[in-house]
Amino acid sequence: MSLKKNIKRGRIFFIGNILRTPERELTGAWRALRNFVRVVRITAKRFLDDELQLRASALTYSTLLAIVPLLALLIAIAGGFGFENIIESQLFSYFPAQREVLSDAMVFVSNYLKQAQSGVLLGIGIIFLLWTVISLMSNIENTMNRIWQAKERSLYRKINDYTSLFIILPVFMILSGGTSVFMSTFLSDGEKSLPILTPLIYNLLEFTPYLSTIILFTVAYTLIPNTRVKFKYALIAGIVCGIAFQIFQYIYINGQIWVSRYNAIYGSFAFLPLLLLWLQLSWLIFLFGVLLSFSMQNLDYDNEEDMRNISRQYKDFLIVLITSIIVQRFDKRYAPLTKMRISKYYSIPLRLTSQIIHLLLKAGIIIEVVSGDERIPAYQPAFDINKLSVGMLLNRVDNVGSGEKAFRVNRNSRYRRQWDAIVNARKEMYKISSDLLIKDLEIENLKSKC
Repeated sequence: MSLKKNIKRGRIFFIGNILRTPERELTGAWRALRNFVRVVRITAKRFLDDELQLRASALTYSTLLAIVPLLALLIAIAGGFGFENIIESQLFSYFPAQREVLSDAMVFVSNYLKQAQSGVLLGIGIIFLLWTVISLMSNIENTMNRIWQAKERSLYRKINDYTSLFIILPVFMILSGGTSVFMSTFLSDGEKSLPILTPLIYNLLEFTPYLSTIILFTVAYTLIPNTRVKFKYALIAGIVCGIAFQIFQYIYINGQIWVSRYNAIYGSFAFLPLLLLWLQLSWLIFLFGVLLSFSMQNLDYDNEEDMRNISRQYKDFLIVLITSIIVQRFDKRYAPLTKMRISKYYSIPLRLTSQIIHLLLKAGIIIEVVSGDERIPAYQPAFDINKLSVGMLLNRVDNVGSGEKAFRVNRNSRYRRQWDAIVNARKEMYKISSDLLIKDLEIENLKSKC
């Protein structure tokens, strides 16, 4: 037992020292190890804090509702080009674990499209189809935006982006299927003339499902969140989770023999619990990739300290600091910063920066403006900076949120003295700092470009 305790203490001491050591003092190998440990810590902590399993369950429910309309939309778009058979074959190759479900779903899709094209139901069918698909995509995007702590797109942008996505997706699937057919034809024609290349092409064909999944995951991690995701981190997450998804498919297909008991319990409905399990774990793998790309991109400045233990005084200090950065950059006519750049260049944890920015927006201290990347808002003062004092800032922040009407504790009767004590103390604080303008709290070495 003592040996285990010593190993555990040594591991905690070793990892703790690596994390506390400044990056500039570490060599290449130690720096890589430190970054790896930080990625693991951030990912594991946020996996639990963000309740990814619950979010995967919500997406599973949305997917069940949208699976037939979603397939109908893909088939309808592909049918317009005469490639519906290719799309169907590609779907079966992408999801070999759900061939039976897809076969049944295709029957529903065929009936769905026939009903949607008939008489009075034409308009209602199209509206329901589009609403269901947009609702699913909106749930996916909102979940990814929560992980990235990004703002949601407007309804117009959602419709525009999703329409483009569902036009591009069938084209990608057609190209992928055409490539596979071409390589298979090349194998049959060139097996005798090019025997050296044949094993290589066979291996490439076997790796095609992995490659397709990696590409789809990488594109989703890059484009769906309403923020700028660096391609290299999206690619790493796409590779890790794309391979994990294909391995899961393989295990699922080969492991169904062990769940034959479901047939005896559920009969013809045995596919349903297995489908739910497959969707739940598939979404969990996908969302883990979103979290992984976030952790790698925010590694340099998000130390994932427990924000619940921050003191009120230190939070007020950061509120004043972030407001000073925004105000002074505006006063010097520097480009406004996004919250990620504020976090990075002023060493403030991203989660805490997001909380303070949200608070300042609700208090009317700052406003969002368009930055260089239109998907990421930057921030500027909401009114004349010559009137914004420290006292006004703290007064507005203190009054953000619900008041006495939201609670049963009435300040006007039984607890009047306590309320007056707080009000008078606050007034003194606001009065002392009322003449001190935020713009006069100069920050040394304020960079024009960040």
